[in-house]
Amino acid sequence: MKKTILVSADRGETRVAVLESKTKGGKSDVAELYIERRGQRSIVGNIYKGKVDNVLPGMEAAFVDIGLERNGFLHVDEIVLPNGEQAPKRGRGTGPRIGDLIKAGQEIVVQVVKDPLKSKGARLSMNVSIAGRYLVFAPQGGGVGVSRRLAESERDRLRKMVDRAYDGPGGLIVRTAAHGAKKSDFVREIGYLQKLNGILERRTEQTKAPGLVFQEADLPVRVLRDVFLSEFEKAIVDSPKQCERVTGFFQRTAPELVDKVELYKGKKPLLTKWGIDKEIDSTLVRRVDLPSGGYLIIDYTEALTVIDVNSGSFTGRGKGGLEETITRVNTEAAEETVRQLRLRDIGGIIVIDFIDMARARNRDKVLTTLRKALDADKSKSYVVEVSPLGLVEMTRQNITDGVREILTAPCPTCNGEGVVLSAETVALEGLREMRDLASRDDEAFLLRTNPGVVAELIDPDSGLAELEEETGKQFHFEGGASLPIDTFELVEAGKRDEVEKRALPFEVGEEVLVKIEEPHMYNADDAVARIDSYIVSVNGGGPFVGEQKLVRIERVERTAAVASLLGDAAGNGAGKGEGANSEPDHLESAASRSRRRDPSGGRGRSRSTTSGKEE
Repeated sequence: MKKTILVSADRGETRVAVLESKTKGGKSDVAELYIERRGQRSIVGNIYKGKVDNVLPGMEAAFVDIGLERNGFLHVDEIVLPNGEQAPKRGRGTGPRIGDLIKAGQEIVVQVVKDPLKSKGARLSMNVSIAGRYLVFAPQGGGVGVSRRLAESERDRLRKMVDRAYDGPGGLIVRTAAHGAKKSDFVREIGYLQKLNGILERRTEQTKAPGLVFQEADLPVRVLRDVFLSEFEKAIVDSPKQCERVTGFFQRTAPELVDKVELYKGKKPLLTKWGIDKEIDSTLVRRVDLPSGGYLIIDYTEALTVIDVNSGSFTGRGKGGLEETITRVNTEAAEETVRQLRLRDIGGIIVIDFIDMARARNRDKVLTTLRKALDADKSKSYVVEVSPLGLVEMTRQNITDGVREILTAPCPTCNGEGVVLSAETVALEGLREMRDLASRDDEAFLLRTNPGVVAELIDPDSGLAELEEETGKQFHFEGGASLPIDTFELVEAGKRDEVEKRALPFEVGEEVLVKIEEPHMYNADDAVARIDSYIVSVNGGGPFVGEQKLVRIERVERTAAVASLLGDAAGNGAGKGEGANSEPDHLESAASRSRRRDPSGGRGRSRSTTSGKEE
């Protein structure tokens, strides 16, 4: 599998896309996306000199001040003793308690292993390590370890090679990216890592807690560092500064790869040229279509991510029957699910609801496909067998925010719930508030709310008429469609004539330009125009549906007005379209007039009309 890395960087944001193709020169698909913004850079890998703020024996953890907005979280199993040895694991309650290992006020060196996510602070460890391309150096460790993701024969070869090249102090872990590496590669990188460790020791002595001691490399370097040597094809970078950093990293760790770094000079944006912008947009969509016609629905919750598999329009082919149709959709879904997990960087608990399969061998086939697809994922994962309910449960390592979390913010209207109150619900709540208002001495009230709510309130069966008749009070409404549906505010209260003058959008005799929207329900010769929830019945407007016409207001009521056509249309019904898009010079927009009445600009329902008042 060949990998191409695209790096696009500007002043505020760096975007990296990892493209994979099964064969050299074959079609490349976007496998992973990373976005990092100024002020929101990942701190995973950063090393800090921190001060223990408080120790919580009940949680077997401590909170450490590392100079960030929130304290970091240090579990007892991540503590290293003063002599450099790992503290015994607590396990099922055995081993020393955290209060015996560290104290409040103590200064310690910690490394971030997980970014602050949502309301949680960064996850910390005292097992400090420095990552290179092929090796991870652990100053407080010992011996040589090798990634379990490599084949057994390759693991043995690499372990023997590193043992011969290094004899301490500290420990080394051979990374998966070292597949196919030579002894000279390890010798060069060991020297590089030891040099970095010397710098780290000096900075630790000089830094006052809490403070940053060592900062992890930039996003492009981190991604390139994790790519297998045998899989790396090329890196295309559109920023000279980032290109220089990537080239410098390869010169220190893998000089043979320097020639594979290209500086992009095309006029068309790099990610647009490769179609990456569309892939970024796709990470925000709930539905993901499958080649067969089936689809996935991806839903996020606080505790887990749920992926639902649906057959959609796929009805099967040939004589395989229902079971074969379902198995094919599920197999496609298993591969696409892993692609989406990597693309969106979804972590934590994941539940996949595959379509129920009757045969055990088909369930095994789908599970095998899922696990095989996960082999290409560098994030650690654990998959459980299919549950009795037909669900596949799994976990995936999540150390930083994914593309979706970086690009989006909770909806200000629904606060991330995904639903809002219905107009009917707000209207019923509003009626209860209006009953309370009716107990005041005021004669009339003007309320601001969404036109959809007004439509519910003016319905004959809403109960508003009964409320007004019972209390002797009068209620008026204003507000445009841009108002949140749950808006229900008192704007003005007082004498009936004063509130009515403020509330009604027109006065008798006004000339206004309206768009005639539909025929009248009871009289085909007449028509209806709407200004938000306010209705204007236009006498003789039937032939002019879809056009703008000048009308004179004949009668004004609380929720509707009656108007008659002016000009040629009023005289003979002819001249269709004549003057429909023109507005007489002496006419003033009713929206402007409304703003004079209401400085807050809240009167949205008259925005599409034109007043005939001359100034």
